[in-house]
Amino acid sequence: TTHRLLHTLTVEKLLEQDPDTGTYRLALTMHELGASVQSAIDLHSAANPVIEQLRNITKETVQIAVLDGRHVVYVERRESPQTIRLFGRVGHRNDAHATSTGKVLLAYLPADALDELLSGWRLPRKTQYTISDQATLRAQLQAVRSQGWAENVNESEVGVASIAAPIRDGRGVVVAALSIAGPLTRMEGATLRRYVRPVTEAAAAISRRMGYAEPARKEGTR
Repeated sequence: TTHRLLHTLTVEKLLEQDPDTGTYRLALTMHELGASVQSAIDLHSAANPVIEQLRNITKETVQIAVLDGRHVVYVERRESPQTIRLFGRVGHRNDAHATSTGKVLLAYLPADALDELLSGWRLPRKTQYTISDQATLRAQLQAVRSQGWAENVNESEVGVASIAAPIRDGRGVVVAALSIAGPLTRMEGATLRRYVRPVTEAAAAISRRMGYAEPARKEGTR
């Protein structure tokens, strides 16, 4: 039984066998999984006090999402205290191209990774406002990367708007996105853009708590 278990774990690349001694040791995959779990723990610990404060300041729903293929998965959520609010849950998935968090996470992918992800992807239309062609999506992603935030108005659900910014780890890699979301009756046009500064500052605060140090600005730049 033990031998079968060891063989299975080796086939799945969770263990590797030393050809000289015949002994087993943890494979690189296990170290990668451990690093992934630690990253998730770091994200939750770094984000909790910041998103609590952001929710209390904005009175809107605050969410953190990570990218999983062509979808986003919401890993943290703080509900709006207002009577009319969005309904959702931690663990909920949504199409990346139709959400502000998804646009942020797609925008900061390496070019080759983005090309691979977009290859053969027929963008599903969730509403009449959803981006459904790749040229338009690429143009938006370029704008997101340039300005440092993304918005979603009626794209994932009619009557809902959100605005999101990137969260970076200690290496500067974008590992998650923070968003403020609410009904369009409260978050439209200039009102929605009012949340750009709070969400970008909160995302930057979480990034710093994860060990990210913003590069020093060159003299004479803004």
